[in-house]
Amino acid sequence: MAAILFCGDGAVLSHGSAAALLGFGFEESGCVEVSVRSSTVHRHPGLRVHRRPGLRDDAIGVSDRIPVTSPAQTLIDLAARHDRMTVERMIDEADRLDLITPPKLRAALVEHRGERGVARLRTWLDRRTFRLTRSRLERLFLPIASQVGLPVPETKVWVNGFEVDFLWSELKLVIETDSLRHHRTPTQQTRDRRRDQAHAAAGFTHLRFTHEQVRYEPEHVRAVLADVARRLRSRSSGAAAA
Repeated sequence: MAAILFCGDGAVLSHGSAAALLGFGFEESGCVEVSVRSSTVHRHPGLRVHRRPGLRDDAIGVSDRIPVTSPAQTLIDLAARHDRMTVERMIDEADRLDLITPPKLRAALVEHRGERGVARLRTWLDRRTFRLTRSRLERLFLPIASQVGLPVPETKVWVNGFEVDFLWSELKLVIETDSLRHHRTPTQQTRDRRRDQAHAAAGFTHLRFTHEQVRYEPEHVRAVLADVARRLRSRSSGAAAA
């Protein structure tokens, strides 16, 4: 709030500082970012001011009584600065916090056309390729699946009584990407076994890949996935012919 007061009426927290306040991003170390509509730019150590006379009224909200750019505006601003994986993680988190959904973000891009970051965000949000994921581990896995010819999977869906990471329903293929954080305790491991058994009983092929494999052994993951996908396609084709 001190930065907003220093910059005067109409100043709003923006960019990384806005993302940090809203809870889905991070602020650059030692730098508070503020956007102003006026032509006067206030300078102060640790303060980065963006002069934005065209900032829309509907792109401004309030969080914890602090004026801040909206989730959509904040994500557009950061799309011009960060890579795809970083921004997708922010979109995932904003959705989880019920701040904005991918469809609503796509709609907002129409109103913000011409702004920096919009074109990149529109590409990244393409309905044919964008899927919500809950971790960087899952985002690392998606390109590997694409490389072996698998289509974009369904994510965060329920199958046989359990929420799964990735589902290819036509192949009856379920894949989980396990991080140590969520699979370390006996209770978590017991739940994993029950999940595996439920999928097997329903006739699904179920694979698990660890963080180390996806991050450091992508060739192994790719080879296993290619062999399994080839077998399942062959089985599916044989069943259709019969």
